[in-house]
Amino acid sequence: MTDAHLGFWPRRMPTSLPLPAAGVHHNLEVSARRYPECPALVYYGEEITYRRLLEESRRLAGYLQREAGLSKGDRVLLYMQNSPQFVVAYYAALMSGGVVVPANPMLLTEELEHYVEDSGARLALVGQELLPRVLPLAGREGLGCVIVAAYSDYLPPEPEVSVPAEVAAPRETLREERVILWEETLRAGLSPESGGPGPEDVALLPYTSGTTGRPKGCVHTHRTVQATLVGAGLWVNLNPASVALATLPLFHVTGMQHSMNAPIYYGGTVVLMTRWDREAAARLIERRRCTHWTNISTMVVDFLSPGGVEGADLSSLMCVGGGGAPLPEAVGERLHRLTGLRYMEGYGLSETVSQTHMNPPDRPKMQCLGIPSFDVDARVVDPDTLEELGPGEQGEIVVSGPQVMRGYWQRPDADAEVFFERDGRRFLRTGDLGRYDEEGYFFMVDRIKRMINAGGYKVWPAEVESVLYAHPAVREVCVIRSPDPRRGETVKAVVVPAGEVSGEEVISWARERLAAYKCPRLVEFVGELPKSGSGKILWRALGEREERRAVRG
Repeated sequence: MTDAHLGFWPRRMPTSLPLPAAGVHHNLEVSARRYPECPALVYYGEEITYRRLLEESRRLAGYLQREAGLSKGDRVLLYMQNSPQFVVAYYAALMSGGVVVPANPMLLTEELEHYVEDSGARLALVGQELLPRVLPLAGREGLGCVIVAAYSDYLPPEPEVSVPAEVAAPRETLREERVILWEETLRAGLSPESGGPGPEDVALLPYTSGTTGRPKGCVHTHRTVQATLVGAGLWVNLNPASVALATLPLFHVTGMQHSMNAPIYYGGTVVLMTRWDREAAARLIERRRCTHWTNISTMVVDFLSPGGVEGADLSSLMCVGGGGAPLPEAVGERLHRLTGLRYMEGYGLSETVSQTHMNPPDRPKMQCLGIPSFDVDARVVDPDTLEELGPGEQGEIVVSGPQVMRGYWQRPDADAEVFFERDGRRFLRTGDLGRYDEEGYFFMVDRIKRMINAGGYKVWPAEVESVLYAHPAVREVCVIRSPDPRRGETVKAVVVPAGEVSGEEVISWARERLAAYKCPRLVEFVGELPKSGSGKILWRALGEREERRAVRG
């Protein structure tokens, strides 16, 4: 491992971080005792104090233990959109000794079935609009009961900004077997048993996106979760006066850690949005004087698109950053001109419950993963031999640190594929191709499996996308492989235009800036790109569609 990055470590910041010897739920209890009347959450104008958040979490935890029969180590499916109930349910499940299994609200019944069967979830906490997808699974594979929440229960009489339809929907009267209404659990007034899980007990079971086969659960203890939430907040100077805008989905580890758990640990305020809406986000930043915003690059692209945030007062923002995909340089420059802030990219996985790398606040680099975080040993190795590589050499990024999962849930075969030992440490293979420079900053090249082999030449889509994003008439773009009878594979750009532009213009733009073999040979214009619940562009779905088209001829 290189230590060159320590020369650019933030001033007055420790390089090693002791972690709390307590469960994650303890963080809420501490902040509620310190700041009982301060707002923990703001939901479209409704303020929920730390006192109320703790009290409702305790009541739900008591119900889970005493009425729903939840025991220590039992898995709890959490299937909701961003809402106060998500936060209450998350902390209640941990207080009761349960293991949170967060699920993407976009998943359908068949996909949820895998989560329930694989994790062995005992019960589910579900948003009202998602209940029809869960009902077919109730009573099967041990899923004994379903607690359903209506988001509108937490709305103020006059919301500050427009709310999505599923948030405004009134609470429904339900008489389904095994279904319990949210307010019934709180009205029972039960308290959880004393004690609770410790740092080495399992807390979280996020599932990977299933890039190879069906999704796998990542086993995280309270300690691994604490590692990234404490480090994330310290890195960006979260404090009790901080106001974090939560636009990333909380089921995803980045939103969970940076937009929920970290602000709660430091006693700050979380301004919750159930769905992304750039106009509403701008008004909330202005009205609530938001200081921190962790997002994904596609949100920033949309936020700064013409007709978006012109005239909004964004002066309260102190830190804007995120991960998931590199922010196009041209967009980063627009952000800087508008706010004076440089976008701070980071890097992490479900397997590391968010970040292993972060850009230094005072010295970020564009389209850069950042430097290894607290107590992280990050290296670049040859994907075939695992031989360690030096500065500037491309290889697979591997990491070792306190946030790395204990392993995949009941998948020792998968563990054997991703873990290896070196220098007395256990390293995780990320599956990402990257490099680091002489200053110890890491850069992503692309997913190893995403590489395009165009006539024997390796093309990395992220590099091509970065060039195309600089075109003023390209709003969004995803570069994929397309079957080609002569080259085997060729480069195709799927573009969401921001103005009048032709395929020939896009190709010409690339040819002026890239080697010929990297340039798109094909361009397709679409109204929007498919995205995951966390906002990532689903390049694999586009690639599979392209392959089906080729088969049909």
